[in-house]
Amino acid sequence: MDNAEKSPVNVIVVCSGKGGVGKTNCSINLSIALAQIGKKVLLMDADLGLANVDVLLGLKPEKTLHHVMQGECSIDDTIIDGPFGIGVIPASSGVQQMADLSEPEHAALIHAFSEIKRPVDTLIIDSAAGIHKSMMAFAKAAQQVLVLLCDEPSSLADAYALIKVMYTQYQIERFSVVANMVHNQAHGQQLFNKLQHVTEKFFPIQLQYLGPIPEDEMLKKAVRQSQAVTVSFPTSKSSKAYHQLAKAVAKLPIHPEDSAHIQFFLERLLAMNTGQESLA
Repeated sequence: MDNAEKSPVNVIVVCSGKGGVGKTNCSINLSIALAQIGKKVLLMDADLGLANVDVLLGLKPEKTLHHVMQGECSIDDTIIDGPFGIGVIPASSGVQQMADLSEPEHAALIHAFSEIKRPVDTLIIDSAAGIHKSMMAFAKAAQQVLVLLCDEPSSLADAYALIKVMYTQYQIERFSVVANMVHNQAHGQQLFNKLQHVTEKFFPIQLQYLGPIPEDEMLKKAVRQSQAVTVSFPTSKSSKAYHQLAKAVAKLPIHPEDSAHIQFFLERLLAMNTGQESLA
Protein backbone atom coordinates (compact mmCIF):
# COMPACT_ATOMS: atom_id res chain seq x y z
CA MET A 1 0.00 0.00 0.00
CA ASP A 2 1.46 3.28 -1.11
CA ASN A 3 0.36 5.30 1.88
CA ALA A 4 1.04 2.63 4.51
CA GLU A 5 4.32 4.13 5.61
CA LYS A 6 3.11 7.72 5.48
CA SER A 7 0.02 8.05 7.62
CA PRO A 8 -1.55 6.13 10.49
CA VAL A 9 -5.00 4.66 9.93
CA ASN A 10 -7.63 4.52 12.65
CA VAL A 11 -9.45 1.20 12.26
CA ILE A 12 -12.91 1.19 13.85
CA VAL A 13 -15.15 -1.87 13.95
CA VAL A 14 -18.86 -1.17 14.52
CA CYS A 15 -20.62 -4.10 16.14
CA SER A 16 -23.74 -5.08 18.06
CA GLY A 17 -24.88 -8.03 20.12
CA LYS A 18 -27.93 -8.52 17.91
CA GLY A 19 -29.33 -7.43 14.59
CA GLY A 20 -31.90 -4.70 14.16
CA VAL A 21 -30.24 -2.02 16.29
CA GLY A 22 -29.13 0.16 13.37
CA LYS A 23 -25.51 -0.94 13.09
CA THR A 24 -25.15 -0.51 9.34
CA ASN A 25 -26.90 2.87 9.38
CA CYS A 26 -24.51 3.93 12.11
CA SER A 27 -21.49 2.76 10.10
CA ILE A 28 -22.68 4.63 7.00
CA ASN A 29 -23.60 7.90 8.66
CA LEU A 30 -20.53 7.91 10.89
CA SER A 31 -18.37 7.41 7.79
CA ILE A 32 -20.02 10.31 5.99
CA ALA A 33 -19.88 12.59 9.04
CA LEU A 34 -16.16 11.84 9.42
CA ALA A 35 -15.62 12.65 5.74
CA GLN A 36 -17.46 15.93 6.25
CA ILE A 37 -14.89 16.97 8.85
CA GLY A 38 -12.03 16.17 6.52
CA LYS A 39 -11.23 12.51 7.13
CA LYS A 40 -10.32 10.19 4.25
CA VAL A 41 -12.72 7.34 4.97
CA LEU A 42 -13.00 3.81 3.68
CA LEU A 43 -16.13 1.88 4.70
CA MET A 44 -15.90 -1.89 4.51
CA ASP A 45 -19.00 -4.05 4.54
CA ALA A 46 -17.75 -6.95 6.65
CA ASP A 47 -21.08 -8.75 6.93
CA LEU A 48 -19.60 -10.99 4.28
CA GLY A 49 -22.65 -13.15 3.52
CA LEU A 50 -25.47 -10.67 4.20
CA ALA A 51 -24.09 -7.40 2.90
CA ASN A 52 -26.35 -4.34 2.68
CA VAL A 53 -24.21 -1.18 2.88
CA ASP A 54 -24.52 -0.71 -0.89
CA VAL A 55 -28.31 -1.21 -0.72
CA LEU A 56 -28.76 1.39 2.02
CA LEU A 57 -26.72 3.87 -0.01
CA GLY A 58 -28.47 3.11 -3.29
CA LEU A 59 -25.19 1.97 -4.86
CA LYS A 60 -24.86 -0.74 -7.51
CA PRO A 61 -21.48 -2.45 -7.24
CA GLU A 62 -20.13 -4.25 -10.25
CA LYS A 63 -17.53 -6.10 -8.19
CA THR A 64 -17.61 -7.23 -4.55
CA LEU A 65 -15.34 -9.03 -2.11
CA HIS A 66 -16.72 -12.26 -3.54
CA HIS A 67 -15.10 -11.40 -6.88
CA VAL A 68 -11.86 -10.66 -5.04
CA MET A 69 -11.99 -14.11 -3.46
CA GLN A 70 -12.60 -15.62 -6.89
CA GLY A 71 -9.44 -13.93 -8.16
CA GLU A 72 -11.41 -11.83 -10.64
CA CYS A 73 -10.32 -8.41 -9.41
CA SER A 74 -8.41 -6.48 -6.75
CA ILE A 75 -9.81 -4.72 -3.69
CA ASP A 76 -9.28 -1.40 -5.45
CA ASP A 77 -11.54 -2.59 -8.26
CA THR A 78 -14.42 -3.06 -5.82
CA ILE A 79 -14.30 0.39 -4.20
CA ILE A 80 -17.30 2.55 -5.05
CA ASP A 81 -17.35 6.29 -4.46
CA GLY A 82 -19.98 7.13 -1.87
CA PRO A 83 -21.30 10.44 -0.51
CA PHE A 84 -18.71 13.11 0.35
CA GLY A 85 -15.90 11.04 -1.10
CA ILE A 86 -16.07 8.01 1.18
CA GLY A 87 -14.93 4.78 -0.43
CA VAL A 88 -17.22 1.77 -0.01
CA ILE A 89 -15.95 -1.80 -0.20
CA PRO A 90 -19.06 -3.92 -0.84
CA ALA A 91 -19.42 -7.52 0.23
CA SER A 92 -21.84 -10.10 -1.15
CA SER A 93 -25.41 -10.81 -0.16
CA GLY A 94 -26.76 -14.33 -0.08
CA VAL A 95 -23.42 -15.99 -0.81
CA GLN A 96 -22.94 -18.72 1.81
CA GLN A 97 -19.33 -19.24 0.78
CA MET A 98 -18.48 -15.72 1.95
CA ALA A 99 -20.18 -16.23 5.30
CA ASP A 100 -18.14 -19.38 5.94
CA LEU A 101 -14.64 -18.46 4.83
CA SER A 102 -11.91 -20.84 5.91
CA GLU A 103 -8.75 -19.59 7.60
CA PRO A 104 -6.73 -19.68 4.35
CA GLU A 105 -9.54 -17.80 2.58
CA HIS A 106 -9.60 -15.17 5.33
CA ALA A 107 -5.84 -14.85 4.94
CA ALA A 108 -6.19 -14.40 1.17
CA LEU A 109 -8.82 -11.70 1.64
CA ILE A 110 -6.71 -9.90 4.20
CA HIS A 111 -3.66 -10.04 1.94
CA ALA A 112 -5.71 -8.44 -0.83
CA PHE A 113 -6.19 -5.37 1.38
CA SER A 114 -2.48 -4.70 1.38
CA GLU A 115 -2.78 -3.70 -2.27
CA ILE A 116 -5.16 -0.79 -1.66
CA LYS A 117 -3.75 2.38 -3.20
CA ARG A 118 -6.52 4.78 -2.19
CA PRO A 119 -5.44 7.34 0.46
CA VAL A 120 -7.21 6.61 3.75
CA ASP A 121 -6.83 7.66 7.37
CA THR A 122 -10.00 6.04 8.78
CA LEU A 123 -11.26 2.53 8.07
CA ILE A 124 -14.81 1.84 9.29
CA ILE A 125 -15.74 -1.84 9.41
CA ASP A 126 -19.46 -2.66 9.45
CA SER A 127 -19.27 -6.10 11.03
CA ALA A 128 -21.76 -8.92 11.18
CA ALA A 129 -24.12 -8.78 14.16
CA GLY A 130 -23.61 -11.10 17.12
CA ILE A 131 -20.72 -13.32 18.05
CA HIS A 132 -19.28 -14.35 14.70
CA LYS A 133 -15.74 -15.60 14.14
CA SER A 134 -14.89 -13.05 11.47
CA MET A 135 -16.38 -10.19 13.51
CA MET A 136 -14.26 -11.16 16.51
CA ALA A 137 -11.15 -11.23 14.34
CA PHE A 138 -11.86 -7.73 13.05
CA ALA A 139 -12.55 -6.49 16.58
CA LYS A 140 -9.29 -7.91 17.89
CA ALA A 141 -7.29 -6.35 15.08
CA ALA A 142 -8.98 -2.93 15.14
CA GLN A 143 -7.95 0.03 17.28
CA GLN A 144 -11.48 0.98 18.27
CA VAL A 145 -14.44 -1.29 19.04
CA LEU A 146 -17.72 0.62 18.88
CA VAL A 147 -20.67 -1.25 20.43
CA LEU A 148 -24.14 -0.12 19.45
CA LEU A 149 -27.15 -0.77 21.68
CA CYS A 150 -30.76 0.30 21.96
CA ASP A 151 -33.48 0.19 24.61
CA GLU A 152 -34.49 -3.43 24.36
CA PRO A 153 -33.77 -6.07 27.02
CA SER A 154 -32.30 -8.36 24.36
CA SER A 155 -30.06 -5.57 23.04
CA LEU A 156 -28.59 -4.87 26.47
CA ALA A 157 -28.20 -8.57 27.26
CA ASP A 158 -26.59 -9.32 23.91
CA ALA A 159 -24.28 -6.30 24.14
CA TYR A 160 -23.13 -7.58 27.52
CA ALA A 161 -22.62 -11.09 26.11
CA LEU A 162 -20.65 -9.67 23.17
CA ILE A 163 -18.35 -7.68 25.45
CA LYS A 164 -17.93 -10.67 27.76
CA VAL A 165 -16.78 -12.91 24.90
CA MET A 166 -14.48 -10.22 23.50
CA TYR A 167 -12.81 -9.80 26.88
CA THR A 168 -12.64 -13.42 28.07
CA GLN A 169 -11.69 -15.03 24.76
CA TYR A 170 -9.91 -12.24 22.88
CA GLN A 171 -8.55 -10.02 25.70
CA ILE A 172 -10.20 -6.87 24.32
CA GLU A 173 -10.43 -4.41 27.20
CA ARG A 174 -11.53 -1.09 25.70
CA PHE A 175 -14.93 -0.39 24.21
CA SER A 176 -16.77 2.67 22.99
CA VAL A 177 -20.55 2.65 23.31
CA VAL A 178 -23.28 4.44 21.34
CA ALA A 179 -26.93 4.40 22.44
CA ASN A 180 -29.15 4.29 19.36
CA MET A 181 -32.81 5.21 18.84
CA VAL A 182 -33.18 6.96 22.19
CA HIS A 183 -35.69 9.60 23.27
CA ASN A 184 -33.19 12.13 24.62
CA GLN A 185 -29.75 12.59 26.18
CA ALA A 186 -30.88 11.27 29.57
CA HIS A 187 -32.36 8.14 27.99
CA GLY A 188 -29.09 7.37 26.23
CA GLN A 189 -27.04 7.94 29.38
CA GLN A 190 -29.37 5.63 31.29
CA LEU A 191 -28.84 2.82 28.79
CA PHE A 192 -25.08 3.23 28.97
CA ASN A 193 -25.16 3.25 32.78
CA LYS A 194 -27.04 -0.05 32.80
CA LEU A 195 -24.48 -1.68 30.50
CA GLN A 196 -21.58 -0.18 32.40
CA HIS A 197 -22.92 -1.35 35.75
CA VAL A 198 -23.19 -4.99 34.76
CA THR A 199 -19.98 -5.22 32.70
CA GLU A 200 -17.62 -3.35 34.99
CA LYS A 201 -19.01 -5.26 37.96
CA PHE A 202 -17.60 -8.51 36.59
CA PHE A 203 -14.76 -7.53 34.24
CA PRO A 204 -11.84 -5.08 34.46
CA ILE A 205 -12.70 -3.34 31.21
CA GLN A 206 -13.02 0.27 30.07
CA LEU A 207 -16.30 1.48 28.62
CA GLN A 208 -16.43 4.97 27.10
CA TYR A 209 -19.77 6.54 26.23
CA LEU A 210 -19.67 8.44 22.93
CA GLY A 211 -23.25 9.68 23.07
CA PRO A 212 -26.75 9.00 21.76
CA ILE A 213 -28.40 8.85 18.35
CA PRO A 214 -32.05 9.89 18.73
CA GLU A 215 -35.12 8.30 17.23
CA ASP A 216 -35.84 10.28 14.10
CA GLU A 217 -38.50 9.99 11.42
CA MET A 218 -36.10 11.69 9.01
CA LEU A 219 -33.65 8.81 9.40
CA LYS A 220 -36.41 6.32 8.62
CA LYS A 221 -37.38 8.39 5.59
CA ALA A 222 -33.77 8.44 4.39
CA VAL A 223 -33.57 4.65 4.72
CA ARG A 224 -36.72 4.26 2.61
CA GLN A 225 -35.07 6.44 -0.02
CA SER A 226 -31.82 4.39 0.09
CA GLN A 227 -29.93 7.44 1.27
CA ALA A 228 -27.95 8.47 4.33
CA VAL A 229 -29.68 10.87 6.70
CA THR A 230 -26.47 12.92 6.93
CA VAL A 231 -26.84 13.61 3.21
CA SER A 232 -30.61 13.84 2.70
CA PHE A 233 -31.56 15.64 5.90
CA PRO A 234 -28.42 17.34 7.21
CA THR A 235 -30.32 19.50 9.72
CA SER A 236 -32.27 16.60 11.23
CA LYS A 237 -31.65 15.68 14.85
CA SER A 238 -30.12 12.31 13.96
CA SER A 239 -27.78 13.91 11.42
CA LYS A 240 -26.61 16.42 14.01
CA ALA A 241 -26.05 13.55 16.45
CA TYR A 242 -23.90 11.71 13.91
CA HIS A 243 -21.76 14.80 13.47
CA GLN A 244 -21.27 14.94 17.24
CA LEU A 245 -20.39 11.25 17.19
CA ALA A 246 -17.86 11.82 14.38
CA LYS A 247 -16.14 14.52 16.44
CA ALA A 248 -16.00 12.19 19.45
CA VAL A 249 -14.61 9.33 17.34
CA ALA A 250 -12.00 11.62 15.77
CA LYS A 251 -10.74 12.47 19.26
CA LEU A 252 -10.37 8.86 20.40
CA PRO A 253 -6.72 8.15 21.19
CA ILE A 254 -4.81 5.51 19.29
CA HIS A 255 -3.03 3.74 22.11
CA PRO A 256 0.71 3.13 21.69
CA GLU A 257 0.28 -0.61 21.42
CA ASP A 258 -2.36 -0.07 18.75
CA SER A 259 -0.52 2.59 16.76
CA ALA A 260 -0.86 1.37 13.22
CA HIS A 261 -1.56 1.82 9.59
CA ILE A 262 -3.66 -0.51 7.45
CA GLN A 263 -0.76 -2.87 6.81
CA PHE A 264 -0.29 -3.32 10.55
CA PHE A 265 -4.01 -4.03 10.89
CA LEU A 266 -3.81 -6.61 8.16
CA GLU A 267 -0.78 -8.30 9.70
CA ARG A 268 -2.51 -8.54 13.08
CA LEU A 269 -5.62 -9.99 11.48
CA LEU A 270 -3.58 -12.40 9.39
CA ALA A 271 -1.75 -13.59 12.49
CA MET A 272 -5.05 -14.30 14.22
CA ASN A 273 -6.46 -16.26 11.31
CA THR A 274 -3.34 -18.36 10.80
CA GLY A 275 -2.71 -19.05 14.46
CA GLN A 276 0.52 -17.08 14.56
CA GLU A 277 1.56 -14.98 17.51
CA SER A 278 0.10 -11.47 17.37
CA LEU A 279 2.35 -8.86 15.83
CA ALA A 280 1.03 -6.17 18.19
